[in-house]
Amino acid sequence: MSIAAIILAAGASRRLGRSKQDVVVAGETLLHRAVRVAHEAPLSPVIVVAHPRAEYPNSFESGSDLIIAVNPETDEGIASSIRCGVSVASTQGVAGAVILTCDQPALRAGHLLALVEDENRIAGSAYTGSIGVPAYFPAAIFPLLLQLHGDTGARKLLVNSHAIPAEELTFDIDTDDDLAAARAFLEPEER
Repeated sequence: MSIAAIILAAGASRRLGRSKQDVVVAGETLLHRAVRVAHEAPLSPVIVVAHPRAEYPNSFESGSDLIIAVNPETDEGIASSIRCGVSVASTQGVAGAVILTCDQPALRAGHLLALVEDENRIAGSAYTGSIGVPAYFPAAIFPLLLQLHGDTGARKLLVNSHAIPAEELTFDIDTDDDLAAARAFLEPEER
């Protein structure tokens, strides 16, 4: 049985002032990078939760392994995107799903593999003294994820979860300074 990836990509990127999903770092958009890392894990299917007005879904080749799920309720906040992605995952016969974002440029496939080591337990990423995304949820937890509302996400479900240390994931892209740091991290100087 496979494990899905749910990439939350329906946010407005207000602090950055433009769609972070479309920002190019090291030759690929942040969203394409997240999809690639999920495939490398290998998670399947990869479900991209998109904003209704997003243009980036057109940049992907169609395939049975990649599903674009349009979230019509993005104004509610992150919980609506989680519900949207989990609703799709629940129709795919998966053992569980890893929920991730596209703005953590230090994310590697090895970390996703560590999260799903035990398909029966919730596992989150430990950084800055708390547990967050990426996080793995077994299919048995999907009903709880479908009950989330507002802009708080699934943090309550992660409180007592198995934690995989990942301080490098503290670094995410929310501002132009963050973007510059990501480019410095991922784009080696030309020699």
